[in-house]
Amino acid sequence: MKNIITVFVATLFISSTIYACDKCKNYDNDNFKIKKVSVTHNASISSTIWKIEVVGNAGETTPKPVGQLNGAPILGYVFPTSLKPTDVGFNQTDGIVALALTSHPDFDDTPLWDENNDKDYANDGIIWHPHWVILTEDKRVDGGLSVKQFDKNDTTVILPPTNPGMPMYMDSPGFQVTTNGNTITVVVPDFRMNNQTDFKYDGVAVYMQINTEMKDKPMLGVYKVYSVASGDLSLPYVVKK
Repeated sequence: MKNIITVFVATLFISSTIYACDKCKNYDNDNFKIKKVSVTHNASISSTIWKIEVVGNAGETTPKPVGQLNGAPILGYVFPTSLKPTDVGFNQTDGIVALALTSHPDFDDTPLWDENNDKDYANDGIIWHPHWVILTEDKRVDGGLSVKQFDKNDTTVILPPTNPGMPMYMDSPGFQVTTNGNTITVVVPDFRMNNQTDFKYDGVAVYMQINTEMKDKPMLGVYKVYSVASGDLSLPYVVKK
């Protein structure tokens, strides 16, 4: 994990000074400038409460649709953690376990959940919702990270039953996400993360993008990092109790 973080920090500096991402610039505002992150365990409800506070209004900015899956923009408030992949239902594999709160109007990847409660389970992508993902180093994209992919015929891969059916280490757990002023919050029941209450974490605001056509790019890559709570993705924060 240290190697991945080192590469990420170096890439973060390079991408902010050299690379151009026209779409990324459209969302570089105070709504993605992180002021504070926190994860607090509430024993009375056997859950952890995850929060990101920003300078502006959390969740107010959502991506503009492009009308197709390829090139579809995704905005995210992401908690990289020291959790193990097996804690959240994956097989053991290299990478960073992260809880990503995302919005993307061009597609829906939570087929079990109807986030806007309109009885249509396939039109909710723009509503902020959570994913467990495994992030891995990826020099093919400006942000230096992508969601880890796998061969769909690989029988060693284990995904939670709530996964969206994509050949990536991604789950759609359906946890409640709320936005209120400058804060975005998600509540995770203890049993949904192996009852782990002692782990480290950080907070990152990012622009991601789907790729279904270019073989030299990942399916889901990080193209721009708007802010990092710690400044260096060192995962310095611990769960409050």
